[in-house]
Amino acid sequence: MPVLLMGSLALSTYWLVRNAPTFSAPEVVKESGHEVDYFMRKFTIKTFDENGKLKSEVYGTEARHFQDTDILEIDQARIHSISIDGRLTTATANRAYTNGDGSEVQLTGNARVVRDSSKDANGKEMPRLEFRGEFLHAFLNEERVQSHKPVILIRGTDQFTGDTFAYDNLDQVANLKGRVRGVLMPKSSSAAASPAAAKPPAR
Repeated sequence: MPVLLMGSLALSTYWLVRNAPTFSAPEVVKESGHEVDYFMRKFTIKTFDENGKLKSEVYGTEARHFQDTDILEIDQARIHSISIDGRLTTATANRAYTNGDGSEVQLTGNARVVRDSSKDANGKEMPRLEFRGEFLHAFLNEERVQSHKPVILIRGTDQFTGDTFAYDNLDQVANLKGRVRGVLMPKSSSAAASPAAAKPPAR
């Protein structure tokens, strides 16, 4: 009898071990580091609006994309942005950092943002506008440019400098701070009418 009881106990223990649920060790979630997941060389990226109209164009000698931040780092960048009303803005720099949809760009090293001259809805002439500096932060969709470093602002023939600045194209307001200097060029007067050719006196 004791032998039968011991045998039954051993069999039941074996059955429990075979059928007991097993718990695997928790999987370690691999954190994505700040690493390049793809790169491009001598590339051009174009984006279009829902009507098929060209919205922006990005060119660079080399670009690296970081998956964790969705930031594209571009060497020798040249970025064209076309507003809804057709105004062209061009941004260039030794290096640019742009977000996934290209709406926000940080430019470093010989940074320039140029908006071509155009006319507003009322037909008023809007002069060419240019920003220069070692760092420029452009919000292309909002048509804003700002910097915490010295910047040169050129509007037509006028030129301004400041230690920091912010510009809003929609409000047509530039805010320069620090050591601000400006050179305003006089507007060229309209050309004088050429004198009429003298007629020989009648005889």
